This record gives sequence, C-alpha cells and structure tokens, in this order.
Amino acid sequence: MTSFPYTFEQLGPDYRICVSPAHKFGTDAFLLADFAARRSRERVCDLGTGCGIIPLLWFRWGLEPQTAYAVELQDQAFEQLMVTAEENNDRLAGRLIPIHQDLRQLGKTIPLATLDLVTCNPPYKPAGHGVPSPKEARLTARHEISCTMEDVCAAASRLLRFGGRLCVCQRPERLPDMMEAMRNHGIEPKRLRMVQQRGDKAPWLVLMEGKKGSRPFLQVEAPLIVEDGAGDFSQEMKRIYRLEQEAAHAPTESQEDK
Repeated sequence: MTSFPYTFEQLGPDYRICVSPAHKFGTDAFLLADFAARRSRERVCDLGTGCGIIPLLWFRWGLEPQTAYAVELQDQAFEQLMVTAEENNDRLAGRLIPIHQDLRQLGKTIPLATLDLVTCNPPYKPAGHGVPSPKEARLTARHEISCTMEDVCAAASRLLRFGGRLCVCQRPERLPDMMEAMRNHGIEPKRLRMVQQRGDKAPWLVLMEGKKGSRPFLQVEAPLIVEDGAGDFSQEMKRIYRLEQEAAHAPTESQEDK
C-alpha cells in the first residue's frame, strides 16, 4: 500500500498510469515523447521520468522499445512508477525497467555506451532563480537542485552508443545552456524545434535533439503550434494526443509554469 493518495489515468485502451497531486504529467511530456521520434526495438532511457509518462507513451503509441529504462530519484515518484509497472505488468514485464537512482550515479544499473535514445524533461530553472516552491517535489522538478543540464548531458553521454540521440525540452531562454552542455559532453546539437501556443505568440518551449559523436549541423524545424485560430488544438496537437483515434485525456497539468 502507498502512503499517499493516487489515481489512474487511462492512456488509450490498454495502459493506465498512476498519478498524484505531487507527480503528474503535462503537455511538455507529450511533446518530448513525440519529438524523440523513437524507432522500433530501440534501447531507450528516460532520465528523471517522474510518474513514467514518456516511456508509457512510447509503449502506448506502438513501435515499442526493446528495453525502456525509467530513472527516477524522488521516492514518491518512483513508487508511482512501480505502481504503474505493476498495473500494466502483462504488457510491460521485462521491457519497462524502473531504476531508483540519481542520474549522476548511473553506470552499474544500465550498460554504458549501449543505448539508442535518452530523453529528459529536466528542471527548467537554475538553482537560485525564480520563486522556489515550498513543496519538495515541485522544487526538485522545477529547479536544478538535484541535477543540472550538465549532469543530464554527462549521464546521457555515458549511456549512449556512438550516434545515439539525446532529446530534451527546455525553456527558450535556456537554449544556450542546453547547447553548451551537449557539446561539453560530446553530443552535437542536430535538431531544434520551438513550441508556440499560437502563431502570434513567442515560443514557450524548445525541443532539442543531439547526437553523440556527430558532426556540426543544426536543422531548425518549423514551429509546433499548439492552438489553431479558433482556440482549439491544432491538427498536429490532435495527432500527438491521438484525439482523432480515441477520446483521449488532456494532460493533467500544464507545464508552462514549471
């Protein structure tokens, strides 16, 4: 039995994810999971996975990973992840591997230089910036208390094979930090996409892919627009949420103020 209240949210007809007031998911998780363009039978890892939404979306969307490691430091978030793994055990057994560990200490639990893809939805604010949340879970998720962009890129560099991909999301103002951290650890920024609420609004999120050991060349993609002119989801967002395939749930928490 868990020591905290939680509920399940349905992801399509086959998967359910454990969420709580402290650890739930938002728009940015869907965007990052889609942007990562995971391929069938890849060996993947999500760092700071929270309740495990990104790996679960990959399984939900098909082209399932060969192995998906889900790394989480916070105790309650990891407990939720374990509840989710048990709830979906008939489909995920042996393929979703929860790891309760600091990403800065990975090495023995995941074979080094073997992964095809690493993702991370990292804290958006540097330590000491912005208004710190009094709630420990939000403070850790939003501020670089437990890990920095440098830590994320260092961990990814150790885990990725040559040519493997690191995909992250971050606030636009942190773009220079993100690119610098990737290059500091042998990961070359290769693909960039800005996310805008509407076409007339400034970006609120940036999606970045880097490749380990690659040569310099950055592809800047067209912006991802969340809303159409009528205030409804754009066609691309409907595709990402699978709204035209099923009566899907909207995210439980907007991450625009993360």
